[in-house]
Amino acid sequence: MSSVRYDHASRVYDGTTKPAVDSLDLEIQDGEFMVLVGPSGCGKSTSLRMLAGLEEVTSGSIYIGDRDVSNVPPKDRDIAMVFQNYALYPHMSVADNMGFALKMAGVDKSTRLEKVKQAAKLLDLEDYLDRKPKALSGGQRQRVAMGRAIVREPQVFCMDEPLSNLDAKLRVSTRTQIAALQQRLGITTVYVTHDQVEAMTMGDRVCVLKDGLLQQVDTPLALYDRPENLFVASFIGSPAMNIIDATPTEDGANIGEYVVPVDRTAMSKLGSHGKLKVGVRPENWRIVDESEPGLHVEVVVVEELGADAYLYGGVKGGADVDQVIARIDARRPPAKKSTVKLATDSDKVHVFDAETGERLSD
Repeated sequence: MSSVRYDHASRVYDGTTKPAVDSLDLEIQDGEFMVLVGPSGCGKSTSLRMLAGLEEVTSGSIYIGDRDVSNVPPKDRDIAMVFQNYALYPHMSVADNMGFALKMAGVDKSTRLEKVKQAAKLLDLEDYLDRKPKALSGGQRQRVAMGRAIVREPQVFCMDEPLSNLDAKLRVSTRTQIAALQQRLGITTVYVTHDQVEAMTMGDRVCVLKDGLLQQVDTPLALYDRPENLFVASFIGSPAMNIIDATPTEDGANIGEYVVPVDRTAMSKLGSHGKLKVGVRPENWRIVDESEPGLHVEVVVVEELGADAYLYGGVKGGADVDQVIARIDARRPPAKKSTVKLATDSDKVHVFDAETGERLSD
């Protein structure tokens, strides 16, 4: 097992000038589960492939432990890759697929069989070792791909969207199995996904990328509670944070007819342009009486999910926002087309500079 370090690592493809990955600085601790997340084209898969040796490092370096592997062939990096499409040999049994890398490395048959059995036990595949991949479900095939990586006992696992081909229910159960398995094995893991819910539930830390640039890296809860910029604030969280244009006033931030209470320290950091945006998580709105200050919202849709319900509404009163999302009491949802009044508290409001996108609130 080893740590991983990206030291100003960049990747520029031939025929382009804009880097796919731009001077990435990232340290992944020994035994850590690090998730790279972001929208399509953000550079997360390229970053992973650079670590695996499948993409060239144009500039900078990548270290596994104390060894610079930037120019080391993939086979000599001591990593194991788990792909989105499983990449199993259809003519081989599960056991042969799992032990293939060991066979190519010259490991004797009895040792291979023992390692395959140990991995199969971990992954609950003991009853399927003689089957071909076509006789397995998608989740079972992905576990075989995991087993093939495990038997190698690598220093680093590289996982490139391994759950994206599974249905929603299976994704939830399999991500739990992968996270538990990684904790049990203690192998440094770099995991790529576009699904921020997957990132938040699996990673020890999460690295958010956009346009090849690192936006923020922190624990899932810290990313949720204290996003460093507007992109992270809007990307992390489901449903997304409400981001609303506001005008600074003496009492706070004005949204239409509602003055949101905002910490004065945050307001003092605002640039001379005087433009700000406030962010409120859906669960931090509350419905208030007409006598209290708040934001008038006409109910458009109520999503009733059993334990929770989410109100989607249009804002009245001149606020520059198309829609507000609020989590509400699932047992007392307001009627469609009715008007409710929403308010929040100052310690629940995130304040951002509208021009730079940077966080202003502590």
